[in-house]
Amino acid sequence: MTDNITAGSPMSDTSSPVDGYVGDPAVRAEWDSRYADRQQLWSGRPNGALVAESTGLTPGRVLDVGCGEGADAVWLARNGWKVTALEVSGVALERAAGHARDAGVAVRWVHAALTEATLPPASFDLVSAQYPALLRTPDAAAERALLAAVAPGGVLLLVHHAGMDTPQTHDSGFDPADYVWPSMVAALLNDDWEVEVDEQRPRVAPDGGAGAHHTDDLVLRVRRLS
Repeated sequence: MTDNITAGSPMSDTSSPVDGYVGDPAVRAEWDSRYADRQQLWSGRPNGALVAESTGLTPGRVLDVGCGEGADAVWLARNGWKVTALEVSGVALERAAGHARDAGVAVRWVHAALTEATLPPASFDLVSAQYPALLRTPDAAAERALLAAVAPGGVLLLVHHAGMDTPQTHDSGFDPADYVWPSMVAALLNDDWEVEVDEQRPRVAPDGGAGAHHTDDLVLRVRRLS
C-alpha cells in the first residue's frame, strides 16, 4: 500500500501524510490541539449516513472532506472506492494513515483546507462531507469548492447535525453563522443539479466518540447532471 499526500498538486507523492500543509496555520493548530487532547477522538467506525447513502453507488473516485482519523476513508477503500481524503489536522492524518496501513488499503492523503487544496476539478464520482467544520465566507468559497469537485453524473453527500444551525448553541461559544450548512449549498444549485435527498432524519450514530449525543441528521444528496 502507498500513502500519498497532495499539497501543491494532487499527483505529488511523499512519505508523510502531514507534509506541505496548505491553509490557515491557526485552523490547523486548533484542530491538532483537539486531536492531541485524546488518543482517539471519533468512534473509529464509518458514519451511518455515508454507509446508507453510498449503498448502490458504483465505486469510483471519492473525495472525503474532513476525513478525521480515517474511518470513512478506510471503509470506502475497502468497498472499492479510489479515495482521496482531505484534512487540516496533521495529528488526525497521521492516525488515519496508520489505520489505512493496518487495513491494507490505499488512500491519497491531502493535508489542506478545502478552499486551499489543489484538487482536480469536476473529477470525483462522490464527494462526501460528513459533519464538516467548513468556515463560511462572503463568496461562499467552501460551498462552491464542494460543488466544483463533483464530476458530471457524480454525487455530493453533505451531512450535518440537525439543530446546530440555531441560535440556542451560541451559549457554548460556537456561532452557527460562522459555518457552512446544507441549506447554503442547496441555495447555490442550478439546473445542472438534481436534488435526490434533502431532509432531516434520525441519525445512525456509531457508539462512542465525540458527537455521539446528536440524534438527528441533516442530509443533502445531490447529483451533478452536466
